[in-house]
Amino acid sequence: MSPAISGRERPATERRPEAVYGVGTEPDVRFSLANERTALAWLRTGLALVGGGVALTTLVTFAESGLLLLDVIAALACASGGSLAVGALVGWRRTERALRLGRPLPAPSALPILVVGVAAIALVLAAYAVVQALP
Repeated sequence: MSPAISGRERPATERRPEAVYGVGTEPDVRFSLANERTALAWLRTGLALVGGGVALTTLVTFAESGLLLLDVIAALACASGGSLAVGALVGWRRTERALRLGRPLPAPSALPILVVGVAAIALVLAAYAVVQALP
């Protein structure tokens, strides 16, 4: 009995999401796996941002006074991490469809936003650290 008949593996026409796997032809598996690894890397980055936001919130609770600025930065980091996870899925879908249809790969849409966001958070936290270090 073949794996497709036994129910262990679905035929290509039954793979989900249909909007991705139901179009074009099967690309070279190396490209699909590379696309999946890239999406997983974006997910890890999003998870790191969420973890950083949670850690920052925890550190604020140990501070002498509740600092609204750090709470806002922590909330932005958590929201950015969640948004990046959604962006990873969208980017994976766009790239996989382009591979299957033989079209040029789409430009990364989340990368410029992530770079600006991380740089902004780093600058604000650096400025905060300098201000706190002053007598």
